[in-house]
Amino acid sequence: MKFSDGGWLFREGYEVRFAVHVYDAHKLEDKLVLYMPYSYVGHKGATLDGGLLTMEITTPRSNIIGVTMYNYKGVQAKAPEFDLFTEAVDPVITEEEASYSFQSGDLRVVITKGETLSTDFYYKGQLITQSKPRSKAVVIDPKGHTHISEQLTLGVGETIYGLGERFTNFVKNGQSVSIWNADGGTGTEQAYKNIPFYLSNKGYGIFVNSPDRVEFEIGSEKVSRVQFSNPGQSIQYFVIAGDDLKQVIQRYTDLTGKPSRPPAWSFGLWLSTSFLTDYDEQTVTSFVDGMAERDIPLEVFHFDCLWMKEYEWCNFTWDERTFPEPEKMLQRLKAKGLKICVWINPYIGQKSPLFDEGMANGYFLKRENGDVWQWDKWQAGLAVVDFTNPEAVTWYNSKLRALLAMGVDCFKTDFGERIPTDAVYYDGSDPEKMHNYYAYLYNQVVFDLLKEVKGPEEAIVFARAASVGSQRLPVHWGGDSTSDYPSMAESLRAGLSFGLGGFGYWSHDISGFEAGSTPDLYKRWTQFGLLSSHSRYHGSWEYKVPWVYDEEAVAVSRAFTKLKLSLMPYLQAQSVLTAATGVPMMRAMVLEFPEDEMTHQLDRQYMLGENLLVAPIFNEEGRVSFYVPKASGSWIDFLTGKAYQGGQWYQETVDYFHLPLLVRPNQIIIEGHDQSQAVYDYTQQPIIHLFDLQSQSTAEVYDHLGQQVGAVKVVKEQETIEVELTGIQQAELRIHTAAGMRAYSLTANSTTIKE
Repeated sequence: MKFSDGGWLFREGYEVRFAVHVYDAHKLEDKLVLYMPYSYVGHKGATLDGGLLTMEITTPRSNIIGVTMYNYKGVQAKAPEFDLFTEAVDPVITEEEASYSFQSGDLRVVITKGETLSTDFYYKGQLITQSKPRSKAVVIDPKGHTHISEQLTLGVGETIYGLGERFTNFVKNGQSVSIWNADGGTGTEQAYKNIPFYLSNKGYGIFVNSPDRVEFEIGSEKVSRVQFSNPGQSIQYFVIAGDDLKQVIQRYTDLTGKPSRPPAWSFGLWLSTSFLTDYDEQTVTSFVDGMAERDIPLEVFHFDCLWMKEYEWCNFTWDERTFPEPEKMLQRLKAKGLKICVWINPYIGQKSPLFDEGMANGYFLKRENGDVWQWDKWQAGLAVVDFTNPEAVTWYNSKLRALLAMGVDCFKTDFGERIPTDAVYYDGSDPEKMHNYYAYLYNQVVFDLLKEVKGPEEAIVFARAASVGSQRLPVHWGGDSTSDYPSMAESLRAGLSFGLGGFGYWSHDISGFEAGSTPDLYKRWTQFGLLSSHSRYHGSWEYKVPWVYDEEAVAVSRAFTKLKLSLMPYLQAQSVLTAATGVPMMRAMVLEFPEDEMTHQLDRQYMLGENLLVAPIFNEEGRVSFYVPKASGSWIDFLTGKAYQGGQWYQETVDYFHLPLLVRPNQIIIEGHDQSQAVYDYTQQPIIHLFDLQSQSTAEVYDHLGQQVGAVKVVKEQETIEVELTGIQQAELRIHTAAGMRAYSLTANSTTIKE
């Protein structure tokens, strides 16, 4: 929300009052409370008719400091609120002659006394950000609505990232961002997944703890400030610091929840019917058999909207015109080794047989006069399920239980963004706050059901909308992209932004959703899609099986699907790490290499886990420009064996079977023996790749349930390499250097190799 008119004035219709100084303070055992009037109080008489902003400093976890500011305290709290996972912390609170200080772990905030107000945050003695004079304000907008606003400094060279899955520029400096979920596709400033948390390359993050419409101005009003505001009489934000950006994300997800680890089979290839295509069991079977005949391993088959009758979304009943024997059909598909996913959403069209049932029992959102809240967007007479009503949850889940009993394994939980702000909820929740929060609640209902029925190790949704905490409910995909290279690029930068909010797993529609893909785009997007955490072919009006494009598309799909399956030992280990830390599997380069300033702007390449650099191709000519970060030793291409030196840019032209897939120096990549499925014994006869070993390196092997079952440790000393295997009986060792590759057979737990 912008309210300034230049450096000193305010926009017409806005009333703005800044907190001026600390007039009084109370030090409590675990809290520092400061009282800050809107005008300077030099004597007791000046306390009349002025008003003041109260600021409370707390700590929910070590190295996280919470700042709560309120104008009027007596406003009743309204649900919902984000779930926070706090722990007991004993802060150090001190008062000195010129300031107050509050410390949690290595993070300290200092608030000045005197005639000017400054709030300075230090991590391990280094200043990371400040709230300077004329930063803390109560703002009344032209409609008479109150907001509480804060401004934090932007340093020289400081860049801001995150705020959800945003399709705009990766670096958020200069942008205005409204935290408001919307179904806008991938080509606008709107976002399906808005997260009021941003990261700075200076090594800290800011989380505004509100599901409401938080507004951010990132150098877009005051060019050296990040300004954020929250509707109502209060705001709470947390400053989160760490030794690097990964530790900041780890601490943020300590507070808001870790990503759940998805089942290992979900990393295999998903194939969809697409949205508006004509399909029946014969069509589906032809797709599944066609993939098998072409030796393209398929893990999951997804039925999109038209598994149900049009106009009746959702009725949760198979359309008997195209699927007369749904249970038998699912049995036949599962006999081919497939998992089954079906599309759902949280809406009930008026033509659905479920509408009358939901209306009679009060399962839908209502208007103030008691009517069911309805409109004609998406489906005629659409109603919205009220997930704050426990009976509505039980009813909705009963429909999904029937599908699970029939053989369905998971759900694509589509929509959840167009949630009304003039509705009445069963539990009295604030509809403005519920607009964003609804996405979390909807997906939580479905995910919890899957955990109950399938077990925690098998639960997974394929969700579009999200809010804070939704990282606990994977997986998410990028929404409705168009079939062109700009949309492919905007999808990637959105996924990288999304990951910086603690979302560990992410996917996108391979070759684009809207319009028609070309064979060229299909093949290039396939490369990118099969080197993402999760991989799904999906579209709108077109089938997305590779043979409708050309035979080379078939070969490319086969090659990259098998490549991904062979990398399952590595991917599963990275998935375990993501679930433990919150650091995403698909990582922006700045997240992994913050000390290399060349990485701070990069959004057309990424790290897949800790050790694989991926640079997708975004043009018909096959040209790629990519940056190799500074490192000790050579980066080596996993596909070609070519060596690259760090700290340099490279330009290359590659065919459809190649893209830069570089391995970080001094690392181990364990390649599995099976290229036909995602779940297999990752310890059985793997290929252990050593890439430009400098001294020593280790890698763990986890089974499909996330349990460690093996390990590799390699130590290089002068002219020998010692290899120690745990849980692996036989393996092939491949040593990659700039000079080439050498292979050895390993049949013992410990082997010495002379170079």
